[in-house]
Amino acid sequence: MKPSIRPPVVSAFTPSGKLRASINLGNPILARKDAATGEPAGASIDLARAFADRLGVGIEFVVFESAGKSVDAVKAEQADIGFFAIDPLRGEGIRFTAPYVLIEGAYLVRQDSPLQDNAEVDRAGRRVMVGKGSAYDLYLTREIKAAQLLRAPTSPAVVDAFIAENADVAAGVKQQLEADARRLGGLRLLPGRFMVIQQAMGTPASRGDEAAAALSAFVEEMKASGFVADALKRHRIEGAIVAPAA
Repeated sequence: MKPSIRPPVVSAFTPSGKLRASINLGNPILARKDAATGEPAGASIDLARAFADRLGVGIEFVVFESAGKSVDAVKAEQADIGFFAIDPLRGEGIRFTAPYVLIEGAYLVRQDSPLQDNAEVDRAGRRVMVGKGSAYDLYLTREIKAAQLLRAPTSPAVVDAFIAENADVAAGVKQQLEADARRLGGLRLLPGRFMVIQQAMGTPASRGDEAAAALSAFVEEMKASGFVADALKRHRIEGAIVAPAA
């Protein structure tokens, strides 16, 4: 039997009468635009629908092209839930669940680049392109000491901006970089990863402790039941793994 959610908590999640889910199309592992319908599709959309079903309400998707805008929508309470990489700078005003998916962040360079290892990226004179406001941007802003960070408008635009501005390195979702390398040719990924993204759900902190607890319990149930693993498989996502139980 599915756990029940008390009516006051349902109301906390649905001040508009529906569950408004903020969706970031900038992370192709979790969300994309369906080529046939134009509607959002992916693991995060499946989770949002499942949570709306649990609440017994309809759903409305609030769709953005970048992570930063998706986060801002939840902070401004223009959306009731969202799907974000956990980061300290995003914590203000949002209550996060434990992660449901772990995603690798990688570096991409040209085939003839002298760079062979992630540790070689942070050097004076290197220029690193990253998606503005993405988890990679937030992380590298803290960690990069010598290289210069350049920012593309969104994560999917990173490689094109990297080419256009003749940067030395592109940073982002490993799968997106691999797809762009196949699309453009003459590019390669550096071995391994420079970070692991903890992808979680979140809700405005103003919705209260019980709402945050209900969302966290839902995420744990979706991991344990195999729902998240099935969603990744259904959408043919490789390179992302289900996060361990909290």
